[in-house]
Amino acid sequence: MAQVKRIRRNVSGIILLDKPLGFTSNAALQKVRWLLNAEKAGHTGSLDPLATGVLPLCFGEATKFSQYLLDSDKGYETVMQMGQTTTTADAEGEVLRTRDVTVGRDDIEAVLPRFRGQISQIPPMYSALKRDGQPLYKLARAGEVVEREARSVTIDRLELLAFDDTRARLSVACSKGTYIRTLVEDIGEQLGCGAYVAELRRTQAGPFTLAQTVTLEELERVHAEGGNEAVDQFLMPSDSGLLDWPLLQFSEHSAFYWLHGQPVRAPDAPKFGMVRVQDHNGRFIGIGEVSEDGRIAPRRLIRSE
Repeated sequence: MAQVKRIRRNVSGIILLDKPLGFTSNAALQKVRWLLNAEKAGHTGSLDPLATGVLPLCFGEATKFSQYLLDSDKGYETVMQMGQTTTTADAEGEVLRTRDVTVGRDDIEAVLPRFRGQISQIPPMYSALKRDGQPLYKLARAGEVVEREARSVTIDRLELLAFDDTRARLSVACSKGTYIRTLVEDIGEQLGCGAYVAELRRTQAGPFTLAQTVTLEELERVHAEGGNEAVDQFLMPSDSGLLDWPLLQFSEHSAFYWLHGQPVRAPDAPKFGMVRVQDHNGRFIGIGEVSEDGRIAPRRLIRSE
């Protein structure tokens, strides 16, 4: 008997998941997509299986704007285990070296300022960066080590929250592309004892915080009680990650031409940059960019229902 193909729903919006420990970001996405029975889905940058916390999941039309969340600043809390280094710079790797820990709180506080502001990082081998089409972590698992170019990142906040013997809890606010594993490993080398990430929790992604997230257990409970449609209550609007952008509201006439790919003029438009756009009814219809002649050029459009 032929298997009946599942008809997925056309739903749009963002679910802020508190990613559970042990899940890859894609596994978490596919689980929530199944709970929603959503046609189209994507996440906004991977969290390691070891990491938990804020993971924005985009569905339907919201996937058009996931890149802007990927490019946003992030916040983390991490536990730095001192005295050892590992192959992966976290608790999942094999121990490479063990050293005595003779540092205290004051020693850590003295080192942290060296890592604030703009710093240079060499991405770890165990990362999703690609070399000749292959993710570095696949090369690393095969025993290969390739040269990686240093990249510039910005650490806006780096604070010691707690210290206990060989463990230190740090709070980090940083730019996109920052590797917390590399940061912890580099701090450990500055301290002379080595270190790796024992715990990692993302506390913020762009405008989103832990307080706004929902757990996978809660989503599963609601789904069990009310099915796919019941999970819709956790969907945030597709432009939720862009609320700090300037907002323009077009007339019915302007919205019509803009949605057909035509740049239009708008009162009170900024002189440059990206903007959110609503139609005359207040419905989000996409994002645009202010061109040199002052018109708003469409960049990503929302498909009409």
